[in-house]
Amino acid sequence: MTRILGISAFYHDSAAALIEDGRIVAAAQEERFSRKKHDARFPRQATRYCLEAAGIGLGDVDHVVFYDKPLLKFERLLETYLAYSPRGIASFLQAMPVWLKEKLYLKRLLRKELELMPGGGSAKLPPLLFTEHHQAHAAAAFYPSPFEEAAVICLDGVGEWATTSVWTGTRDGLKPAWELRFPHSLGLLYSAFTYYCGFKVNSGEYKLMGLAPYGEPRYAALIQEHLLDLKDDGTFRLDMKYFDFATGLTMTNAHFDALLGGSPRRAESPLDQRHMDLARSIQQVTEEVVLRIARTVARETGMRDLCMGGGVALNCVANGRLLREGPFERIWVQPAAGDAGSALGAALCAWHDHLRAPRTVQPGDAMQGSCLGPAYSATEIRTRLTSAGAVFTEVDDATLYADTARALGTGEVVAWFQGRMEFGPRALGNRSILGDPRNPGMQRTMNLKIKYRESFRPFAPAVMRDRVNEYFELDTDSPYMLLVAPVQPALRLADAAHEAKFGIDKLMQRRSTLPAITHVDYSARVQTVTREDNARFHALLDAFHEETGCAVLINTSFNVRGEPIVCTPEDAYRCFMRTEIDQLVVGNCVMRKAAQPPVAKDERWQQEFELD
Repeated sequence: MTRILGISAFYHDSAAALIEDGRIVAAAQEERFSRKKHDARFPRQATRYCLEAAGIGLGDVDHVVFYDKPLLKFERLLETYLAYSPRGIASFLQAMPVWLKEKLYLKRLLRKELELMPGGGSAKLPPLLFTEHHQAHAAAAFYPSPFEEAAVICLDGVGEWATTSVWTGTRDGLKPAWELRFPHSLGLLYSAFTYYCGFKVNSGEYKLMGLAPYGEPRYAALIQEHLLDLKDDGTFRLDMKYFDFATGLTMTNAHFDALLGGSPRRAESPLDQRHMDLARSIQQVTEEVVLRIARTVARETGMRDLCMGGGVALNCVANGRLLREGPFERIWVQPAAGDAGSALGAALCAWHDHLRAPRTVQPGDAMQGSCLGPAYSATEIRTRLTSAGAVFTEVDDATLYADTARALGTGEVVAWFQGRMEFGPRALGNRSILGDPRNPGMQRTMNLKIKYRESFRPFAPAVMRDRVNEYFELDTDSPYMLLVAPVQPALRLADAAHEAKFGIDKLMQRRSTLPAITHVDYSARVQTVTREDNARFHALLDAFHEETGCAVLINTSFNVRGEPIVCTPEDAYRCFMRTEIDQLVVGNCVMRKAAQPPVAKDERWQQEFELD
């Protein structure tokens, strides 16, 4: 048996993944264990988990693969600073000590960290391999996909040099077709607007996407006229006069401010219609770039199926439009499409590209529902909850599903903790907070009283796969919550008053019979659930349908704003007690808030997590 450990680290979202003879055994982000969101440090705890999940030590691993080639990245850094000299000297002086002290000696640093792993100190360390950044993205996108062959598009901020890359995936593996190079980056363009609108880069892009439907694309033409030279084939160049990300300490500069008519919004300050219009404009431009690239790739490759990777592939609004309007029959997006998923991609690269192992296509896909993290036995759950001071009752499955469905149907909010933790940014029914989508006040309640985040942030629906087209204009699998689709017209509540409103005033209008998951443009970010993908979550949806006649639940990640998704039963209980969640279910153990011992109210805990 050949075991390969993949590692991504030292930029953001560090992670580890382990495969055995090409089969994915385990994968997890470091943030889930360290409780530091987007943790970039070497994934010590995630690596330990992967080894423990396989019951092995590091000496049993045949190869360790890193997701980046640091010397190529250093080459890009030096060439960029030389090209823009003397501009950017402050950034250069800040970056060089880190590179000269650590990053140029990454192999040595990795070996030092690996020696600390179980079995790492007493055994000879496995050979260390390096993939290119976009090669790891492409491998994570294609090799676990359900397609025998497919075109592959990877879009992100930047790897070593590539910002957009196109590949063909066949039985013979992955072959690169073409790429766009730094500084011309769709991901960095989107992040520039994330920064300008007052959100955190590499974290707040989801907010920008969620804000977009409240605005109008008033700045789209301005963006394409001044910031982005977009060709018919989807290739583009940025006018770097407006950006500072290549050499500066910020994303944008005074030229950008002058073009858009003001300074960047301060974090946490009020949002106005202008910010909503900016969000809508850059979202529309992003979708247009993705569509043009996809049409070009379909024409050049002749492929009918498409795989997508890289951080931009998490833009589920663009994905939904690509599915509806694009040239491909089927689309599969890696659920951990960002840098965390590149740990898995790096391991798969070594197996298929370095060792030339053949690929076997799995029914559905090879990601196992992306539930690749830690799980806890019934005994462990009881022991951990008791140690945390929780008061719980343990019930059988039939009672659990029926009682939970009844609680949800009466307007309660339920935290649902089951099985293996999800890999990637989405909770998919194992580390989730659930609510009734029919409740018109649920979106605001869950945002402000439970998630402690902005009221405009939308929630996603989880729906039984065989009933998805009863509720949404979608008739395909969407297991990873990466496609946005319109709510069925029959469920919409046409309201002239709603159509006449602008911006955030639209939020409080009831837009459909499922108001809590219907965005202001009558869309929703859909997760389809099958019994094969997630038997327990499907059983709960089935019970809720029996109870209410509705086969849809709100599904949002089990965390508060700025906190990583919960990993352990202790994390779950702590989050439950700090919020206004009514009920917590961990395995078959049920906790009601009113039955818990009183805890001293200390709002300082909200300072524990840095806001995203």
